[in-house]
Amino acid sequence: MSEQDKLTIHVDGQWRSAASGATRDILDPADATAFAVVAEGGAEDADAAIAAARKAFGQGQGEWPRTPVAERAALLRRVADLLQRDREELALLESRDAGKTLEEGRVDVDCVTDAFRYFADLVVNESGGRVVDAGSPDIHSVVVHEPVGVCALITPWNYPLLQASWKVAPALAAGNTFVIKPSEITPLSTVALVRLLVEAGLPAGVANIVTGPGDPVGARFAEHPDVGLVSFTGGLVSGTKVMRAAADSVKKVALELGGKNPNVVFADACATAEGFDTAVDQALNAAFIHSGQVCSAGSRLIVEESLRERFVTELARRAERIRLGRGTDPDAECGPLVSAAQLARTEDFVASALAEGAVLRAGGERPTEPDLRDGWFYRPTVLDRCHRRMRVVREEVFGPVLTVETFRTEDEAVALANDTEYGLAGAVWSADAGRARRVAARLRHGTVWINDFHPYLPQAEWGGFGKSGIGRELGPAGLAEYRESKHVYQNLAPRPVRWFKG
Repeated sequence: MSEQDKLTIHVDGQWRSAASGATRDILDPADATAFAVVAEGGAEDADAAIAAARKAFGQGQGEWPRTPVAERAALLRRVADLLQRDREELALLESRDAGKTLEEGRVDVDCVTDAFRYFADLVVNESGGRVVDAGSPDIHSVVVHEPVGVCALITPWNYPLLQASWKVAPALAAGNTFVIKPSEITPLSTVALVRLLVEAGLPAGVANIVTGPGDPVGARFAEHPDVGLVSFTGGLVSGTKVMRAAADSVKKVALELGGKNPNVVFADACATAEGFDTAVDQALNAAFIHSGQVCSAGSRLIVEESLRERFVTELARRAERIRLGRGTDPDAECGPLVSAAQLARTEDFVASALAEGAVLRAGGERPTEPDLRDGWFYRPTVLDRCHRRMRVVREEVFGPVLTVETFRTEDEAVALANDTEYGLAGAVWSADAGRARRVAARLRHGTVWINDFHPYLPQAEWGGFGKSGIGRELGPAGLAEYRESKHVYQNLAPRPVRWFKG
């Protein structure tokens, strides 16, 4: 790699190395070898990026905040076109960086494209403000929206490009400037996205990126008084630190902190051969897409007791047949975990589950094939006979581990599904439409699928209840996160009030 390739910090329109000169190797999770090097930024780089973003915002008078909405939308559409132009290159980058299959990478690029186009359409089709009836023809009252200012965006390692787009697109659509810190483990596609923003014509200082660790870069973003909003996606522990750091400057905070997501299957969903096949297939997809490294993964299978043995037997059989491999291998169905630490964490969870009485039905080990030994692979794992007191059932694993619980009644199914401190997503499977909607209405989760799992729409809000976070991404509410509301009250016929008589 050339020295130019190591310039992954972008501040005020210029690509640069870290102020300290430090770098970090980026490892391929399929074989643990270094295949890229990036700048390892620090607090000094974070401060420089924030200063550039603040200058570009200019108290709302900078070039980008004053750019007409139609022009901002046009830039977002140009970015979307560039994403499709570079679709294969970006998918490959995401595959090597995060370990996911190449096809998953392609899907991610398409979803990112959809997000940019959605927010472009959303802002350009808005009205000029919400008129408020003040009860008098002499009063013109309207609520308008303005950009927050400098937005600090901190993204996770599992969906680097996708999660960046969910923040970058609405931030720019609203007229903000931003600083972004991708995960230090998977920064490459976010660097590529910033390059596309520059190519699309975004003014200098509007988009700034600092590659580096959460401490000090992310911590500095969260605490800095010139940042008006911090949007963080990641783990619960880190999210609470971000919230504490942001408190002193009373900035806006948006947090997406993951989940422990139930997939509830009623026996009537499997009354036909087709229904059974579909429910089993979707349970596999729910748990093992991207090796389970998904905040909305359906890692908790909650199945009706009368169906349990038949369902879990078939599920385990199919799980054992999932083909592991490097993401660029066209035959691979599931890639490696993202890091050695994530592999060790997954192994620890499985060991604790077995010690607490879970029954191993599939997986539970690293693969032994020679071409997989050097990577961070773990076989898709099915743990039967689980219960709510087990650590593996209560805590987010972020690995290819599916737990099985059972219920006998509808009330018991709902109670199990809601018995979590998280509340991001969940699903219910039933051939009884009334029952399915009834259960969905009772689930305390931000997204509920009926007879499906995982799809999302850019026009529908994404976020969770409880410890799954604060605020929403996507949809109109996702744009609102990056705005301040202002009430403008105009008296068309001013006259003295005479409250004071003197």
